[in-house]
Amino acid sequence: MINVIGLGYIGLPTALMFAKSGIEVIGTDLNDKLVDSLTKGKLTFEENGLEDLFNAAIDSGIKFTTEYQKTDTYIVAVPTPYINSSKKLDPKYVIAAVNRVLDVCEKGAVIIIESTISPGSIDKYVRPEIEKRGVEIGDEIHLVHAPERIIPGNMIYELEYNSRTVGADDPQIGERVKELYSSFCKSEIVVTDIRSAEMSKVVENTYRDVNIAFANELAKICRTDNMDVYEIIRIANKHPRVNILQPGPGVGGHCISVDPWFLVGDYPDLTNLILTARKINDSMPTHVLGRIRDIMREHNIKDISKIGIYGLAYKENVDDTRESPTLQLLEKMDEHLAFGVKVYDPFIKERMVDHQFMNFEDFLNEIEILVIITAHDHIKNKLDLVKDKLILDTKNICNFDGVYKL
Repeated sequence: MINVIGLGYIGLPTALMFAKSGIEVIGTDLNDKLVDSLTKGKLTFEENGLEDLFNAAIDSGIKFTTEYQKTDTYIVAVPTPYINSSKKLDPKYVIAAVNRVLDVCEKGAVIIIESTISPGSIDKYVRPEIEKRGVEIGDEIHLVHAPERIIPGNMIYELEYNSRTVGADDPQIGERVKELYSSFCKSEIVVTDIRSAEMSKVVENTYRDVNIAFANELAKICRTDNMDVYEIIRIANKHPRVNILQPGPGVGGHCISVDPWFLVGDYPDLTNLILTARKINDSMPTHVLGRIRDIMREHNIKDISKIGIYGLAYKENVDDTRESPTLQLLEKMDEHLAFGVKVYDPFIKERMVDHQFMNFEDFLNEIEILVIITAHDHIKNKLDLVKDKLILDTKNICNFDGVYKL
């Protein structure tokens, strides 16, 4: 039996996939409301294909509880935030989960940490916790790091078809865990040491962050001299060795916007490029705010309540608002005493912010300037309804005249 600890965006799909593959799974989360919802057959977030996977896992006998189970295999998928002042990993949730596992686990149990952690975290935080309790690592307990590699909006496919990394002290344990993930993963599974596994995951997301930062800086350069950044990127990408990403209103989610800070926090003297990239991407909501100001000045609009922001989720077609560029933008507006901005997102069913609308038509009726932050299919299919608005399109989805871009 596998006990999956943490039933959020990573833990729940992972638990369901194991259960669907015929493995006995019990999912544990300390959130009573979440566990109660899952036990009653109701999902706690939306994701393409998740409902079918959930139903298949229920048929296979998956159970949900707030209690840690006595078993020989644990998958820890709890949040790993960073400390804002130092940019270092805050390991408190991982440490708490490991200690609770040690309270109940069988001798020789394998603890697989899927949560993204900074390089060396298991050595710095996890091993000392285990050793403090007099538990011998490698005999009474085995440690493995198998970082998740999925993105909201495409989780189910990526669980099956993305390659995986398994970092273990003991190669035999690594092979055992590889066999476990092979129950559903159809791609290559690499077995390596723990620190290499830790570093590889952080490097993947940092690579993306740096490349997005280049596109965003390019957008700023082009804006100062009235050039079309999208046309320039389109032409440049025709070169066989050039692949510039698209600029955007900021970087959200719990991976790309967070993981590079782990490296900055741990290696402050060696991360000049990474730190600069983080600053560029974090500056984009302020850039968007400046573009809104330009439009208001050009059209002599003084009422901030005539602005409508489309999109609260950090990426298209999901309900995940973690590190959302819109939330960052609203925070910037709040700092400048700009209150009353309207907000709408078809995927967000509960009220998160002030002046949030639940009906798209009502939202449009209240605004003059539409700021597109998230490129949901919903807005792409309703562009005919917004053509009479002043539009700031930060995602380059509007192909008609008169639209403002980054």
